[in-house]
Amino acid sequence: MVRNLLLATATSVLLLSGCVGSGTSSGAGTADSSATTNSQEDKEERNKKTVMASMEAMTKGDVDAMLKDAAPDAVDYNDGSMPPMKISDSLKGMIKQFMTAFPDYKVNNAEYFADGNKVLVYYECSGTWKNDMMGMKATGKPFTQRDVEIFTFNDEGKVTEHRSVQSMGTMMAQIGAVPPPPEK
Repeated sequence: MVRNLLLATATSVLLLSGCVGSGTSSGAGTADSSATTNSQEDKEERNKKTVMASMEAMTKGDVDAMLKDAAPDAVDYNDGSMPPMKISDSLKGMIKQFMTAFPDYKVNNAEYFADGNKVLVYYECSGTWKNDMMGMKATGKPFTQRDVEIFTFNDEGKVTEHRSVQSMGTMMAQIGAVPPPPEK
């Protein structure tokens, strides 16, 4: 149970590390297709920049800044191995716990791609398990892994969905995560 909670928290951290954005629109029905194209390109570029800012906030451990542009009903689908989670104060608290456990967490070598109302980020992240978390003792071991995150934006410029493809098993093995014994 605790290991699953750690997995969910770590997944959320890695998945939501870029959860901000600006909206896009299709431009359908406009008379000037070049203006529509430029507008779409401008919005895509703005989306990429706001995701970049969010990734930077994550590296700084600023969870509030990381999630500031998520829609109130945004859903984190993570990698599909766990039930979807709505972004909430409890999820923010879990992410803050993760950031305390991995205070040197950082994003490296990020590449950003935008298409329509989607932004994809391919990156490497790393950190060291320096502080206990959810009843598990820190091992002092580092992890490094690659991830792809996919963000969907609404017309108001808010992230409505987030998905990821990282391997949480890889991270757990690297840090030597061992769940505490069951409670009696």
